[in-house]
Amino acid sequence: MNIKTGGCSEDCSYCAQSSKHNTGLKATKMSPVDEVLTKARNAKANGSTRFCMGAAWRDMRGRKTSLKNVKQMITGIREMNMEVCVTLGMIDEHQAKELKEAGLTAYNHNLDTSREFYPTIITTRSYDERLKTLSHVRDAGINVCSGGILGLGESDADRIGLLHTVSSLPAHPESFPVNALVPIPGTPLGDRKMIPFDRLLRTVATARIVMPSTIVRLAAGRIALSEEQQVACFQAGANAVFTGEKMLTTDCNGWDEDRAMFDRWGYYPMKSFEKPALKADATAPTPPPVSPEATSAPVAVNA
Repeated sequence: MNIKTGGCSEDCSYCAQSSKHNTGLKATKMSPVDEVLTKARNAKANGSTRFCMGAAWRDMRGRKTSLKNVKQMITGIREMNMEVCVTLGMIDEHQAKELKEAGLTAYNHNLDTSREFYPTIITTRSYDERLKTLSHVRDAGINVCSGGILGLGESDADRIGLLHTVSSLPAHPESFPVNALVPIPGTPLGDRKMIPFDRLLRTVATARIVMPSTIVRLAAGRIALSEEQQVACFQAGANAVFTGEKMLTTDCNGWDEDRAMFDRWGYYPMKSFEKPALKADATAPTPPPVSPEATSAPVAVNA
């Protein structure tokens, strides 16, 4: 859920919420706590196990009231027995500790792409500033959620660079979101085409190989994939999706649509606070064939 829309001072070339771009998006104030909790209850009723909230600003400096409200949201959602994730831009070590004390499960702060390609996409925040925020999150004991955006104009080497950086962190992230660029008119990348599917699929598969216990989430752009392409991603290693009414500013696959797809292919929602089992060692003996029912797999469903 976008709890604070637009008006961001950053110049991210892909983002509709940047004040630097003329996308027609109207900036709003932060959503009231009660409204957010109502949305979370609806998400839980529809099968989501984690509720994700994003706010469009650069960092949390001078936002004491906003931080207080976010902590109330976190506490209220945890009381629903749901995991909760936020993305609030850059945070310092003190803010990270406050979020942890409120019950935050995970903090999303994407690296977006490789260190080398990054300056062509964003100039208002450095790569090292992003890594520093991840360090504050990790040191506070909050799960790290950090992934990338594919289709920015990067090369195969840049996607490898992103995966190398994320997999070389002091600990693998709990979650690695895989976003496919959704071109938004009015942004510098508004006329780009979606990344070829084989590149997205290879990224998912490689993420699963280099980070075997990380949750690999299909995120923005999933709505442009066919059902067969989504299932190919699951078979390649993706084991979570964002679902619900909307991403931050782009369309999202709905709950009913996702439930029907999961039922057809034998997937079922992962429970809140459940960690996916690690895949068996490749050197272990091959187990005997099992029934289709036993081969079904859990998928984390996030609103």
